[in-house]
Amino acid sequence: GETELSGVALSPAWVVSAAHCCPDSMQVILGDHNIQVFEHTEHLMRIETIVWHPSYDYQTLDHDIMLIKLAHPVRTDAYVQPVSLPTACPAAGTSCVVSGWGNILSDGGDPYNLQCVNIPILSNAECEGSYPGMITSTMLCAGYLEGGKDACQGDSGGPLVCNGELQGIVSWGVGCAQKDQPGVYTKVCSLLPWIKSTMAAN
Repeated sequence: GETELSGVALSPAWVVSAAHCCPDSMQVILGDHNIQVFEHTEHLMRIETIVWHPSYDYQTLDHDIMLIKLAHPVRTDAYVQPVSLPTACPAAGTSCVVSGWGNILSDGGDPYNLQCVNIPILSNAECEGSYPGMITSTMLCAGYLEGGKDACQGDSGGPLVCNGELQGIVSWGVGCAQKDQPGVYTKVCSLLPWIKSTMAAN
């Protein structure tokens, strides 16, 4: 069966996702909302190249990021708009939006329509306290320590957007929306030099 993965456009030619997402074959669909219905807003794009971060570690999920260059730039419209890269790292407490088509519940239940939820950035201390020895400099946590709202299976690679800027990429977690187990995201601000140099070199 097909695996649904998420990503976000950084420019008309580039999409970013999580490195752990990559299956053997992949296609990019931009402008989708309901994944069960053809809505005439979708852009099916061929891929020219995929660039994984050279320090990506599939065991720890450190540097969990990949860049996808499209064979041809997508036409931006009301349904396809690139997101801005961050100008600074987000402060704890910053309100953000995570979106995707992942499970609505920990034990299943995929939605057909794109889902969004508002969650705050957690401090490094809260993040490391939830996952001792597992949080690296390329990770951040977002969500509620009391649980209740979170990204989930199937959201991997999707965007965490704060004040219009891409601050996180859905990476990993333990279950979904569990107490003291917030979602862990690739920390985009820590990887800006690699992102910018890779896009410029290709």
